[in-house]
Amino acid sequence: MSKNKKHLRKAYTSPGSLIYVGKESREKVEVKSIRFNESVIEEQTLQKPFPMPAAGSSFVHWVNVSGLHDVKLMENLGKAFQFHPLLMEDVLNTYSKARMEHFGDRHIFVMLKMLRWNAQARETDAEHVALVLGENYVVSFQEAGRSDVFSPVEERLKTSVGKTRRGKSDYLFYTLCDVIVDSYYLLLEDFSEKLEETELRVIENPGAVEQKTLYALRRELLTIRKAVSPLREIFSTLTRDDSPLIHESTDIYFRDIYDHVLQVLEIIDSYREMIENIQNIYLNNLSHKMNAVMKTLTVFTAIFMPLTFIVGIYGMNFENMPELRQPNGYFYTLGGMALLGLGLWIYFKWKKYM
Repeated sequence: MSKNKKHLRKAYTSPGSLIYVGKESREKVEVKSIRFNESVIEEQTLQKPFPMPAAGSSFVHWVNVSGLHDVKLMENLGKAFQFHPLLMEDVLNTYSKARMEHFGDRHIFVMLKMLRWNAQARETDAEHVALVLGENYVVSFQEAGRSDVFSPVEERLKTSVGKTRRGKSDYLFYTLCDVIVDSYYLLLEDFSEKLEETELRVIENPGAVEQKTLYALRRELLTIRKAVSPLREIFSTLTRDDSPLIHESTDIYFRDIYDHVLQVLEIIDSYREMIENIQNIYLNNLSHKMNAVMKTLTVFTAIFMPLTFIVGIYGMNFENMPELRQPNGYFYTLGGMALLGLGLWIYFKWKKYM
């Protein structure tokens, strides 16, 4: 039985029912608003009722929600921004895979996965992130209990008047997507280091620990690929999108993200091939060690086989065995056996069987 079964969506609920599906959390949900233009930036924590940004405003509004487990608060937020119930249902399901959805000309909805390496658990953590693009605003949703996913964007807005401050809401939407995709490069760099270390250990001294490590790395790579693979279709669609929410000047930036996603997928495929190659090296090394052991055992068997034959002959209790009445027969036999064994050992050494 899956340990996450209690978090799965309840069956037979009507479409659009708001049910939180995810890890339990007791942290307070924080709703923070940043509105900005080229000359002004203002930040505040929003409280119910949530204000809807005015249409035609010269400001770009960014509402960042940290925490998804407060269903009542999420329902009020969805009503304030006039989000479709199915949109909010997907936001609350943290186990949904990455995808994109259009809700008319009012909203573009994208779900992504923020990936981080959890050193304590020694596995990749996937954090559910959802973005909604409106006319002059972007609403971002992220799970609580983690470091802020979008802190680099917030820092950029506060410290300089760059493209994000001068851009519209669609450029902010692109920037938030770009931060998540760029984080995959950092994760894959760490993965590459672990893969190289494992490869060296496998070449030097393969063992059961390395085999478990390879299987763990393969499982982590599968997790990363599951999160990244849907993004190819998402950003391919956004580059061809004719939605009024995305301006023509921003299309080129979404094409850049699309190129990055393709690069990440190529890196993942190359790492998968590396893991397969390392597994082959591991199996070949084990086979080589086994062959070496079998060769050594065969050589010793070949040396002792004639000695055993001699011992078997003189172990027979016949009366007419001339050697039995020799005063030094015992010592002659032992000496002959020793010379025979030594000769065989020298022969096998000369032939490089040992």
